[in-house]
Amino acid sequence: MIRRVALAVLVLTVSTSCVSKKIYQDLENKFAELKKERNTLADENDGLKTENGTLKTDLEKYKSEAEKLKAERDKLAADYAATKKSLDNLKSSYAALEKDSNEALDANIKKNRELLAELEAKQKAMNAEQDKLNKLKADLLKSSTRLAELEKIMADKEAAMKKLKETLSKSLKAFEGKGLTVTEKDGKVYVSMENKLLFESGSYTVGSEGKKAVDLVGKVLGDNPDLSVLIEGHTDNDKITGTLAGGIESNWDLSTKRATSIVNILTANPKVNKANLTAAGRSEFAPLLSNDSAEGKAKNRRIEIILTPKLDELSKLLNEM
Repeated sequence: MIRRVALAVLVLTVSTSCVSKKIYQDLENKFAELKKERNTLADENDGLKTENGTLKTDLEKYKSEAEKLKAERDKLAADYAATKKSLDNLKSSYAALEKDSNEALDANIKKNRELLAELEAKQKAMNAEQDKLNKLKADLLKSSTRLAELEKIMADKEAAMKKLKETLSKSLKAFEGKGLTVTEKDGKVYVSMENKLLFESGSYTVGSEGKKAVDLVGKVLGDNPDLSVLIEGHTDNDKITGTLAGGIESNWDLSTKRATSIVNILTANPKVNKANLTAAGRSEFAPLLSNDSAEGKAKNRRIEIILTPKLDELSKLLNEM
């Protein structure tokens, strides 16, 4: 219709010389109104399309919800049927139970009591096992604590022995290269002194230079009273023939007397605890090198002072574990 009006307006425009101005104006106004009406209808049409899309979406949503509700209804119906069947079975069982004789009821009661007694026995056994488990946990915790204490004591002892070795090395520095060495091994400190520093051949009398070294060791021992001290005498494998000065009859005798001589020098220091000292002769049976050479024999003729930390705390902890 709008196209027709537009055509009429065009015709009228061409022939304006034949139409009055008033008629032309009316037609223009009519055209504008129709155009406005067309736009309004177009907007309404777009709105209707949008609304139609929304309604379609809502319809799909409602259909989906309806399907869910139907499924839930069917499930409830099935549950109801199953529950009703169970109820009917219970009713039947109850009815059958009511028909049982007193003897059957007594048998059931007896069986229930037996089951109850069995459960109580199992509960007691479980409680006993739980008590054992709790005790085991407590023992493990206690052992763990003692183990930590033990590790700390061992670490402290190790640190103390390293410090002791450093102290001895520093004190005996003047004797380096003169047949004296200080080493640490397996938690012990070894002060090894060759015979050339301490004794004349076949003698167990300590010379002046050796006495200075032993006195320095004694000074360190006096400052460390918690050490066990083993003084070992060692010889080569040369056999002693006859009887030497001082009544020495064998390498055993010589090694022991030499160890005792060192003990005598150490105990002259009043700060050294005599109860910590032990003298021992090892004769030729703990060589450092082969006795087949003069050099090997010289190394084997020696005194070893072995310093060990007392392990009273460790022994106590181990006995308690």
